[in-house]
Amino acid sequence: MSWTRGLRAVLAVGALLGGLAGCGSGDAHERKGEVTASPVGKVLGATDEEGRHYREVDKKGAPEVAVEVKPDSGDDWNVRLTVRNFRFSPAGVHPEAVAGQGVARLYLDGRSLVRLRSGDYHLSGRLIPRGTHHVTVRLYADDQTLWAVRGKAVESTADITASAAETTPGPTGTG
Repeated sequence: MSWTRGLRAVLAVGALLGGLAGCGSGDAHERKGEVTASPVGKVLGATDEEGRHYREVDKKGAPEVAVEVKPDSGDDWNVRLTVRNFRFSPAGVHPEAVAGQGVARLYLDGRSLVRLRSGDYHLSGRLIPRGTHHVTVRLYADDQTLWAVRGKAVESTADITASAAETTPGPTGTG
């Protein structure tokens, strides 16, 4: 009957290992707002305005971004990002930090507008009142940590000046 004792031992070890493997596999999806463990960089205590932690990486090979904003037809704007050492993640990727991968977030005067998964975006003029404004883009890992170098966010800002369209008064006659 030693085979039953051996079988029980194998089952017990299998259950223990299976339970341990299952414990860590989905935690990142269930715990909202927690940073995933990753061998990429070092998570800092510093956060952005929305509470996302900075993820410090070495300057050598670090992601870089530049933003260019040009007027489009009407009052709209074309936003173009140029990235280096970075690739945009497709929707639905596992929420963990992978070196040089993630999404960009576009801000207007410090207010978050949109998360980008490509380097081109059409910005509606309806969102931009008359005056000078700051369009900022920041690079984030897929676990929502902000890529950083030497304690500073990997970001770029462009200034734009919007002028309201001239309106011509229409007929106001009542007859």
